[in-house]
Amino acid sequence: MLTGTLAHFTRDEAKKMIEDAGGKVTGSVSKKTITWWRGRMRDRSLDKAKELGVEVVDEKQLEKLLG
Repeated sequence: MLTGTLAHFTRDEAKKMIEDAGGKVTGSVSKKTITWWRGRMRDRSLDKAKELGVEVVDEKQLEKLLG
């Protein structure tokens, strides 16, 4: 799941990069989700991800994951 604002990519570009690397971008958070979040505002998706123990990565980490 992608939330927040990306500095270097549009959401569509990031989604394509994730899908090209074999990942799947979903519309909700589950235990199987690796979520990306960036920004100062708290958001229900981030809270749910933390509650479920889901890995939360920022844009820099996303870039490293996608190489």
